[in-house]
Amino acid sequence: MKTLIPAAAFALCAAQAMAAPDAITLGMVLEPPNLDPTAGAAAAIDEVVYANLFEGLTRFGPDGSVAPALARSWDVSEGGSVYTFHLVTGATFHDGTTFDAEDVKFSLDRARAADSANAQKALFAGITEVEVIDPATVKVTLAAPDGAFPFKMAWGDAVIVAPESVDTEATHPVGTGPFQFADWLQGDHVTLTAYPGYWGEKPALSTATFRFISDPTAAFAAMMSGDVDAFPNFPAPETLIQFQSDPRFKVIVGSTEGETILAMNNRVAPLNDIKLREAIAHAINRQEIIDGAMFGYGTPIGTHFAPHNPDYVDLTGLSAYDPELSKKLLGEAGLEDVTLRLALPPPTYARRGGEIVAAQLAAVGIKTQITNLEWAQWLEQVFKGHDFDLTIVSHTEPMDINIYARDDYYFGYATPTFKALMGDLEGTTDPTERSTKLKEAQKMIAKDYVNAYLFQLAKTGVANAKIEGLWENAPTQANDLTGVRWTD
Repeated sequence: MKTLIPAAAFALCAAQAMAAPDAITLGMVLEPPNLDPTAGAAAAIDEVVYANLFEGLTRFGPDGSVAPALARSWDVSEGGSVYTFHLVTGATFHDGTTFDAEDVKFSLDRARAADSANAQKALFAGITEVEVIDPATVKVTLAAPDGAFPFKMAWGDAVIVAPESVDTEATHPVGTGPFQFADWLQGDHVTLTAYPGYWGEKPALSTATFRFISDPTAAFAAMMSGDVDAFPNFPAPETLIQFQSDPRFKVIVGSTEGETILAMNNRVAPLNDIKLREAIAHAINRQEIIDGAMFGYGTPIGTHFAPHNPDYVDLTGLSAYDPELSKKLLGEAGLEDVTLRLALPPPTYARRGGEIVAAQLAAVGIKTQITNLEWAQWLEQVFKGHDFDLTIVSHTEPMDINIYARDDYYFGYATPTFKALMGDLEGTTDPTERSTKLKEAQKMIAKDYVNAYLFQLAKTGVANAKIEGLWENAPTQANDLTGVRWTD
C-alpha cells in the first residue's frame, strides 16, 4: 500500500532539505584555560568569545578598523583627554539583566583597579575617572590626551561585564553578544548558541561549537571527514595543497598581528649582556624557520611590528643571518660555552620552530635545553614567573609594541628611554607625530636586540567551501561569527 504525501507537506520537506544549515563546528589548536577575557592572557579565550559572547564599547572589524559596538558613537574633547560615549539602548546580558552606563563604569574601574587581574591592565592606566552621566552616557577622563583610546577599548580585554555575573565569567561567561554560553566539555569543546534577546543584528548561525584539536594529523583528519566545518588557524600548513585541490574546501590565507619571536629573558645573566642577545639574533636564519616550521607561510620581521602596518620599518638587516659574526660576539663576551633553557609552548610554530632554532644556535656554539610546556604551564612559568632563558611565542595582540615598556613584563626590558618614548606616544594625537614615534620605537628595540624577531605569523585557514564570512586576516585574536553563514 502506498502512502500519499500531500503536496504542501512534500514542498515543506524539500525546502527543509535544501535549506542551508545554521550550525557550525570550528577547530582550534589550543583550549582556553578559562573563558574570561578580562582576567586571562591566553589568545584562545578571545578566539572563542570575542564579538561572539562579549562586546566592548568599540570593536575591531575584519580589516582592523575600529567600529562602534556597545558605544554607538563618542565625542572627544579637551584635546583628546575626555571621551563621552553614547551607548546602545535596549541591550541585555545573557542572564536577562539590563546593560547600561553603570556596567561600563564597573568594567573600566575594575580593569584599572590596583588589584586588577586584567592581562592588559596598561590599556586602562590613563583613565582618571569614569562618570555615569545617564543610563546611556558615560564620560571617561584621561590623565593626558590619548588618540588611541577607542583602539584600546576594542581589545578583548576591554569587554563590558556585569557585577551580577562577574564572579563566574571564567567557567560560565555572561556577556551582551549575539551568542550565549551553552556548555564546555573540558578537553573537547565549547558550545555557544544564538542569544534570542540580542540587541543588534541577529546572526545567521544558531549554534557554534569550538572543538580543540592540537595534533596536526588529527586536525587534517577532522577536516577531511567533515567532523569539523572550518579550522580558521589550521595547524598543518604542509597539507594545505591537498585542500586547495579538493572542491569541497577552500583555503583562506591572510595575515595576523602575530609577531613570532624568540623571546629572551633580558633581566638575568647571561642574557642581560647585549652581545649575547645580538649573537643569538645573527645566528637565526629566518627563512629556514619559515620554510621548515611553517612550510613557507610567514613574513620575516626585524622588530616587534606588523609588516602590513603603514608605520612598519624593515629592520631585518640589523639582525641579518651571520653565524661568523655570532661567534665573534660570543668570543668578545667570553661566552663561547653557554647553555640556555628553551621553553616551548604547544603551538606547532613553537615546537617545530624551536627544534630549528636549537640547531642554528648549536652551529655557533650556543647549547640549548629544550622543555616542552603545556599552555597553562607556559603562562605560569614563563609569562608570570619569568623562569626561562628563551622561548618562542607569537604575540597576536594588535599593535602591542608598548609591552616593551612594562616593568614586570616577562622578557624584562622596560628601559627608562623606551618608557619615556611610549609615554610621549601615548600623549600624541597628531597622526604624523605618532608615526614618527612608532618608527623610533621599532628601531630602539631592534638595536637593543631585546628579542630575536623571527616572522609575522600567517593566517592559514581551511573551511567547507559553502561557508562564507570567516575572517581572512586576523587584526585581533578572534573567530568572529557575526557574519558567518552557510550558502546553498
